[in-house]
Amino acid sequence: MRACVQPIACESSPSVPTEPRKPLWLLPNLLSLDAPLVAVAWLYVFAQTWRLGYLPWESYLVLGLATWAIYIADRLLDLSILGANSPKLSIRHRFHQQHRKFFTTALIISACLTLALVISRMPMSIYAKLMPGGLLVAGFFGVSMLASQDEQDISHAKNIIAGFGFAFGTAMFAQLYRSGFDLWDMIGSREFISFATLCVLNISAIDIWEHANRSPDTETKASDELSLTLPLTLLAATALASAVLDQNGSSRPFFYSILTGTALLYMLNRMRSSLSMDAMRVLADVAMLAPVLLFIAFDRR
Repeated sequence: MRACVQPIACESSPSVPTEPRKPLWLLPNLLSLDAPLVAVAWLYVFAQTWRLGYLPWESYLVLGLATWAIYIADRLLDLSILGANSPKLSIRHRFHQQHRKFFTTALIISACLTLALVISRMPMSIYAKLMPGGLLVAGFFGVSMLASQDEQDISHAKNIIAGFGFAFGTAMFAQLYRSGFDLWDMIGSREFISFATLCVLNISAIDIWEHANRSPDTETKASDELSLTLPLTLLAATALASAVLDQNGSSRPFFYSILTGTALLYMLNRMRSSLSMDAMRVLADVAMLAPVLLFIAFDRR
């Protein structure tokens, strides 16, 4: 058979579709940089609320690098467990799959830098906190390996461990430099409990929204909405009460920020039917970052 020689015939051959470019507003989520940004921003909030005066720059860097490494590892683990063709993979998972070499290299470098900075720059007291922090991370990955195999159910255990672990790591770097305030004081503080609850609800919101989108049952959708609305309402009421009952007003900006975060998540929960899941994921991060701006405004008054 002769090769195609006529220009018109050659032009009719099918072209290979090109992948559309990702919008810039989605890049922090695709690169797993959203969680490190939230962690570093709220570390500043804790440092200011607990009146540390000065927090060394390496605390922010170690927290950001460690958070990035954990989130990259979680994405790569999901890919290994679920497989490349799993319908449960989100766009950020597929982005990690397409750039697996880059993210594997970034994981190794960020983990090594974190270890080097902890050994060379962080106070000795951090080593006492690494054990509970390491257990939380190990528990998170252990539950992830079991939970990722079921595409229908919401892994509340994974979300609770992830939210509590995220809050623990963030607040711990501030607690290291607060004299007369040990680990149990931190865990029992109203600031830590409220922030950990907000983190759990923020992480759970994504799974709840995805679960509601997959289900055709109206009762399931209503139950999913209530499972997020009720705890958000309770957290908002608790944060408002904590702010009002604060006698000297030192922690009011913190609890106003928690209140703002719950209000933004509630608004997103009500708007979820009109937005894509990619937009909801990004806006869920915004709901954690916007309160930090409010905190700065109130704290400087």
